[in-house]
Amino acid sequence: MNKKEELAEAATDHALEHGLIGLSLRPLAAAIGTSDRMLIYHFGSKDELVAAVLATSNERSIAIIQALPPSPSVHQAVVDLWAAFGDPQLQRCQRMYVEAAALGLFGREPYATSVVDSNNGWMAAMTAHLHASGADEEQAPAMAAVVDATFNGLMLDRPLEGDEVPRQIVEDLAAALAHTAGHGSA
Repeated sequence: MNKKEELAEAATDHALEHGLIGLSLRPLAAAIGTSDRMLIYHFGSKDELVAAVLATSNERSIAIIQALPPSPSVHQAVVDLWAAFGDPQLQRCQRMYVEAAALGLFGREPYATSVVDSNNGWMAAMTAHLHASGADEEQAPAMAAVVDATFNGLMLDRPLEGDEVPRQIVEDLAAALAHTAGHGSA
């Protein structure tokens, strides 16, 4: 790993702990044992550093999904993906994604572009898992989109509802997608 990658990893760890809003170069540099000048030297600008942090965080969350073995069915794939969402690292990465997405909604860069890039990689990983678990190649992208939208909504509501309501919603979603997969319609 080169110095830039090491700094991106350390900055990502810091941002996962403290968030992106209000991120300032000098305190970040001090927290990760470098200087703001070195951060600018390696990344060119604060925006490029933030983009690297978001990319690193997304790579970590995608790695969790890619590490899942294929599930024996589409139904189980949805349940397994939800279980993966319980991984503390993935939850932290998802919270940072939501923070970046909120800032990106207002057109703020580098958030808007980074979120689009993150979505592409994330959806590819979700689609690949569903396809490897029995979803038709043509159906898998639409299924991944429904799973992702549902899980993001549940993630935002989870602190308010506890675990029972999301568990039932995931089970209902898994059953519906399994039914869809079995009947060849999307």
